[in-house]
Amino acid sequence: MINKNARIPIYYQLENLIREQIDQGELLPGDALPSERAYAEAYDISRMTVRQAINNLANEGLIIRKKGKGTFIAEKKFEQTLQGLTGFTEDMLARGLQPSNRIIKLEETNANPTIASKLMLHVDDPVLMIERLRLADDAPISLETVYTPTTFVDKLKFTSINVSFYQYVEKQLGLTIGHGTQEIESGLATTYERKHLGLNKGDPVLYMRRTTYLSNGKPFEYVTSAYRADKYVFTLQLPRNID
Repeated sequence: MINKNARIPIYYQLENLIREQIDQGELLPGDALPSERAYAEAYDISRMTVRQAINNLANEGLIIRKKGKGTFIAEKKFEQTLQGLTGFTEDMLARGLQPSNRIIKLEETNANPTIASKLMLHVDDPVLMIERLRLADDAPISLETVYTPTTFVDKLKFTSINVSFYQYVEKQLGLTIGHGTQEIESGLATTYERKHLGLNKGDPVLYMRRTTYLSNGKPFEYVTSAYRADKYVFTLQLPRNID
C-alpha cells in the first residue's frame, strides 16, 4: 500500500508496488497496466506522481508503451553474467529452457582480412561460415554468424554435430577451451536482422563479437551475434581490486 506519511517518495512506493506485483506473478508479461487515472484514483495520488513511477519503470525495461494501445508488462529478459565462458546452448539449458537452431547458411568461404586476423590465419585461407538463428523455447533470441578454420571442422562434420559446439570441441575432439575475448555494443537492427528476429523498424539490438581460444592460445572460433535487446541483458561482475 501507499503510505503518504512515509519519508519514501510516493512515486517510488508505487514503483515498488508494481515491481512486487510483477515478481509475485500478479502481473505477467503481456498484461496491460492500469491507466494513470486508475492508479491515481485507487491510491488518491496525482497523475503526475503516477506518471513519474511509470516512466521510471519504462526506463528500467520492466514495462513497455505501445502507441494507441496502452502500457504493458515487458517480457522477462535472459540475463547472462559475463563471468565465465559458456555457449548459448549451455546457457539456455542452465535456465531450464530448450535451445534450438535454425541454420540459415552453412558454407566454406575464404577468410577476409578481419576474419584472418581474428583466427590467426592468412587472408583467403578456407573457413567454415555458419549463420544461424538461436532460439529458446522456440522464441528467437539472436542471429549468429560463426567462423572457424576448415582444418578444425569442415561442413560435413559440422552437420553431424548433435551437441553444443563447445561440447564437440571438448568431448569429441578432446581439446581444452581456454578463454575468450568479447565486445558488446548497442545499435539498431538492420532490415535483415529484423526479418529473422521478428523486430520492428527502429528496434535496438545488442551486438556481440567474440573470439574463443584453446588452452594453447590458438583461436578456433570468431562469432558475431545480434541479440534482441528486449529479451537479453548482459551483466558484468566487477570485483574491486585495491593495490
